[in-house]
Amino acid sequence: MNEEGDENGQSEAPASARRRLLMLGAISASAVVTIRPALAQAAGSVLNCEIPVPDPVRAGNWIAADGKLVPPATQGAFPPARRPLTGEEVRNALATGSPYRGVDHEASRAYTNYIRRLQHGNSGFTCFASLQMPRG
Repeated sequence: MNEEGDENGQSEAPASARRRLLMLGAISASAVVTIRPALAQAAGSVLNCEIPVPDPVRAGNWIAADGKLVPPATQGAFPPARRPLTGEEVRNALATGSPYRGVDHEASRAYTNYIRRLQHGNSGFTCFASLQMPRG
């Protein structure tokens, strides 16, 4: 027996092609079943991730209205957030402008400006970047 045909002269190519297609279909279905829960879990974890304001390295600083870090007790600046903000809180603040729980509008706006200024390497950057990803 060879690839050209079997002992009766019949070609095996259509049968092997069908087997390959069936295997690919099974693998694809398996991938969909595996990926969808992972995406749902990832979306949930994005909402539960945390963004410290400011990040621990700069914890002694206050936050100016424009989101820049300034020395403590700078006039017009706000003390650091008492707790890290969750991804869900940040997403809501970005979408609606609503203040963070326990924080007035001005401080909340300053915290949001700080978060918008986060760069790679800052604590909370990955959480913030994940919030910017479109949901499919």
